[in-house]
Amino acid sequence: MRRTAEILAALDLLDEDRTSAALKWIERRTAELPDGFAADVRGWLLWLLDGDARTRPRALGTLHSYFGSVRPVVEKWAEHRTQLREITRQDVTDAIADLRGSQYTAALASLRPLFRYAKRNRRIFTNPLRGIRVGRRPPGPVMPMSDDEISHIQTTAQAPPARLAVALAAVHAARGEAIRALLLDDLDFHQDRITIDGNLQPMGDLTRVALRAWLAERQTRWPRTLNRHVLVSRQTANGTDPVSAYFLKRQLTLHGVSLDRVRADRVLGEALATGADPLHLTAIFNLSETTAVKYATLARRLLTADAAEGCIRQQP
Repeated sequence: MRRTAEILAALDLLDEDRTSAALKWIERRTAELPDGFAADVRGWLLWLLDGDARTRPRALGTLHSYFGSVRPVVEKWAEHRTQLREITRQDVTDAIADLRGSQYTAALASLRPLFRYAKRNRRIFTNPLRGIRVGRRPPGPVMPMSDDEISHIQTTAQAPPARLAVALAAVHAARGEAIRALLLDDLDFHQDRITIDGNLQPMGDLTRVALRAWLAERQTRWPRTLNRHVLVSRQTANGTDPVSAYFLKRQLTLHGVSLDRVRADRVLGEALATGADPLHLTAIFNLSETTAVKYATLARRLLTADAAEGCIRQQP
């Protein structure tokens, strides 16, 4: 339908009378929020979508990003508050206390326009973010994933494309961009090899199983697609572009699964298992020298701490 509409619009023959996908998405997602906050968040998203005399309209992808950062904060507030105007500066501080790096920045960058909208439209009395700098916190130390994190990923990543993305991050330390750019020509089942971001690696059992499961579904759903990317969607099956960043975000990030976290755990695990050799990490995962040294240094610290703890336990 979308392709047909594009052609009709190009010929000036399209009479568009449907409710926009953006409006449908806003109504659906805000309906999932606690009652006392839903109306304010809905009005904020509509304001972002349409803009006004002083604010330019934002792309739907920006709304997806903002809402993804705001939703868990709002749900946390709803445990002890009933509406947005009750939120204090301390509530904001408590909600973002455990966030690090880009998550911290994204949360504050999303909350700021929410409260700006609420203050401008007299939905709140004072802006609790006033005086809080967005900035960037230094990222927290990378630590091995806990059993609870691993269990959550196993439970959440059930769909074939989600399982494939997790497998590529967990086995090959693939970034989201590399996963979306992966082509069918990069797969060599006969030699059991895969090329990710220009780096040739052994495929391995986990990756092979995840690939075959997804490719079987891909063939069933889009048997005639000319798109050479491994991951395709309804939007890209009729073209040649890779899936959008939101495709993976919808599959994983919005459900609490971070590919960056899985990837970092894989690199750190390799460093711990191979004596923290940065050259080895560079060769295996095609890392930059700086990144490889960072992981190797962290691995040495963890290995030293484990050795020291073992010595203490052996003392009488």
